[in-house]
Amino acid sequence: MTDITKEAISPPRSFLSQDAIQVFYRLLAALLICAVLAVLSDSFLSLGNILNVLRQASLTFFIASGLTLVVLTAGLDLSVGANVALSACLAGTVIHQTGSPVLGVVTALVAGGIVGLLNGVMVTALRIPSFIATYGMLWVLNGLTYWYMAGDTIHGFPAGFRQIGSGYLFGLPIPVYLLVVFLAIGTLFAQRTIWGQEIYAIGANPVAARLSGIPVVRRLLLVYAVSGTMAGLASIIFLSRLNSAEADIGESLTLPAIAAVLIGGTSLFGGVGTVFGTFVGALILTLVLNGMNLLSVSANWQPLVTGIIVILAVWLDMKTRRRTQ
Repeated sequence: MTDITKEAISPPRSFLSQDAIQVFYRLLAALLICAVLAVLSDSFLSLGNILNVLRQASLTFFIASGLTLVVLTAGLDLSVGANVALSACLAGTVIHQTGSPVLGVVTALVAGGIVGLLNGVMVTALRIPSFIATYGMLWVLNGLTYWYMAGDTIHGFPAGFRQIGSGYLFGLPIPVYLLVVFLAIGTLFAQRTIWGQEIYAIGANPVAARLSGIPVVRRLLLVYAVSGTMAGLASIIFLSRLNSAEADIGESLTLPAIAAVLIGGTSLFGGVGTVFGTFVGALILTLVLNGMNLLSVSANWQPLVTGIIVILAVWLDMKTRRRTQ
């Protein structure tokens, strides 16, 4: 590694960094939302509702965690929801035809990873802006999935497989345990490995990163492949929880995943943010949606509220960035 590389890559990001301070403020916001909802709704603090919030937040987190790495490089992956749908339908078919949940899980992870890798190839080799490349991939995947399913629904999976998304262990939903594992892995990867630091460096200044000897193309391929693989993992959780696979299973998943990333403090301009912040963002978004359900707010208003939250998060990001500059 050259001296220039050492300058481009900052020391391992401390938990007391500016990123950590931003996450701290977001945790306070989550606690404030909890306090307000506890006052407004008698059922908010019930054990069943709290477990439901954690389960829903974990489902959003699985998609958003991989997406966080893409956004850290100043990119975007709009195909994650469609990726979940295609991976779930392929995995469901494999499980039905072979009777093996393991082969189904492997199929979903491989399919999701390949889609992510193709996104990375379009961004790096074809130099298509990530927004356009992944938006096009979204429509390609939708077309493939609807053609493949031809209006059918795959349902009825083995009881053991259904435990992944619907089961409990020591009183907690199994997806919550998976969340803790992948939250730890994602945080350590981004904050404590050279590869993670190189991803931050690419997002902060891709030209300087390239001149510093960082293999920008390979790192971008990696982050898009990871994003796709995490979408494949999320498809397994959804498949086992819903006990069915349909072509439209991922249509409502992309916006919440992007919202969780942005609410969690990851900058659309790259180089700023944390995987833990994305978890907090997923938690805040889930709390808001859960609160609207408990308060009987019409479902028609929920996308509007989500959109406003995303706009506010982007506005705060831009304001913070201008102040820093």
